[in-house]
Amino acid sequence: MRTAPNLLTMLRICLSPFLVVAVVERRFEVAFVLFIIAACTDAMDGLLARWLRQRTMLGQYLDPVADKLLLSSLFLVLTHMGILEPRIAVLVFGRDLGMLLTAVILYATTNLRDFHPSLLGKANSFSQVLAIGVVLLYLIYPQPWVAAARVGVLDATMLLTVLSGFHYAWVASQRIGLVTSQDSSTVSIQNRRR
Repeated sequence: MRTAPNLLTMLRICLSPFLVVAVVERRFEVAFVLFIIAACTDAMDGLLARWLRQRTMLGQYLDPVADKLLLSSLFLVLTHMGILEPRIAVLVFGRDLGMLLTAVILYATTNLRDFHPSLLGKANSFSQVLAIGVVLLYLIYPQPWVAAARVGVLDATMLLTVLSGFHYAWVASQRIGLVTSQDSSTVSIQNRRR
């Protein structure tokens, strides 16, 4: 917990409830500033982990949890307040829930333990961060170019959410097939030795 990247990740987790409260209370300027700070901690924790060679197993699990906690809670609150369309939150939550269930099943039934994000997954996370940032910006600065950017990033987020979800499902099915064929080969070799 004492490594700089993990401390930044914990800061992001601690900022999440304050950010949600700021949005609920319609203090959008405060929410925007807190969100920018949280987004910076997200960018910095990965960079620091690489630069300082402080990658930890705890950090590998905490970072995506912090991201999901921050983004999912904001998508939910903004949808509940009528600021975002429900279909966006449904897509984001549906993908995340599907990924979580798949990871739990793979963890419980196979020896697969590393679930590294794909390029599409990283692009989706970036688009979600950008979407929340632009939505909050629009609430405090409703200019036409911000409105256009809002529509664009939300459309991109929905598209990347669907694509990355299908890609994750495809990769998971490939890995399950690989593990199954390796298990079959191991059983076959053991039977030959007998």
